Amino acid sequence: MNPPPSVPAPLVSPRRRPLTLRAQFTLVIFLLAFLPNLVLTLSAGSAWPLESLVLWMALVGVLCALIGYFLSGALLRSLSRLAQEIRAGEIGGAHADDPAEIVALRGAFTGLVGRLGTEQQRRNAFIATLVHDLKTPLIATGHLTQALTTLPLPDAERREVGAQITQETERLLQLVQQMADAHRFEREDVQVQPAPTDLRALLDDVARRVQPRVQARGLTLVVTGHGHASVDRGVLERAVMNLLDNALRYARAHIELRVDTRGLSVLDDGPGLSAPLENLAQPFNAQPTLIAGQQYTSGTAGLGLFIARRIAEAHGAQLTYHREPLSPLAVSRPASPSALPVPASFPDDVARSAFTVVLPEVQP
Repeated sequence: MNPPPSVPAPLVSPRRRPLTLRAQFTLVIFLLAFLPNLVLTLSAGSAWPLESLVLWMALVGVLCALIGYFLSGALLRSLSRLAQEIRAGEIGGAHADDPAEIVALRGAFTGLVGRLGTEQQRRNAFIATLVHDLKTPLIATGHLTQALTTLPLPDAERREVGAQITQETERLLQLVQQMADAHRFEREDVQVQPAPTDLRALLDDVARRVQPRVQARGLTLVVTGHGHASVDRGVLERAVMNLLDNALRYARAHIELRVDTRGLSVLDDGPGLSAPLENLAQPFNAQPTLIAGQQYTSGTAGLGLFIARRIAEAHGAQLTYHREPLSPLAVSRPASPSALPVPASFPDDVARSAFTVVLPEVQP
């Protein structure tokens, strides 16, 4: 059997590169200057010899081309200067002879370069955070594991070392999860599935889960108020837990979880934030943050606040922060017998921090 005849591949002409902007301007100016001269010459010079007519039109064409070339250079001078500055990586301020369009383009490029620089700083901060904060629990776990495997420890001490290894591992996993969530929430929307929710029951559940940590620190945790709203309970619990983690870290003695007509609030009598919430609630902040006299490396101080803010925004809400003075505050007793005990009042000699997820509609 003879092989089928081969079909020649279709000839594809190489794509022609478009003319440069200056060449296009030169061509347009040349045509605008040459065509009227051509029409006038042909209409007025019919008695000229053909050689003279061709020579004259050639001279006119050369002059029109030169005019087009120099005029296009003058028109594009500001754009060429901006292109040179961009190639050099140094975009300066507007020049006196820049037209309005070039001034706007220069401003757009300046803004773009600034955003790219900020993004690069945040990426660098993320790497710095990842290296620093993951290294600490890993080193601690390594030392504890070495002690557990090489030293002749009594059973009680071995159990204690094992508990410390578990604690460091949980801390490591929590930090990794927070970093992953912050990176995801930074780039995409938080998906929520709202449903009618008892907000007081939500806070009671969160309070019970952290009660061992509250007792370990010798703190008092109370839950007050009642309310219902259409929210994604699992996602909103996560925001409250992040805010409560901050409160557990900085509170001196008292923490309150509160439901009212505004939404959910986490209050503590700690020292408060050292900078505006908008500055701290960043996933990968490049600048170290000072909180309660302790310096935190870039990225670690704002992860929980950033996640809480993004969850609030996904519910059509917002996260707010303010400091309020403490006055004698009578709080209601919990309705369910399984809820936490509530003291009669808070001390009135200190102020407290209040983080609030302001929900659109809270029903009593």
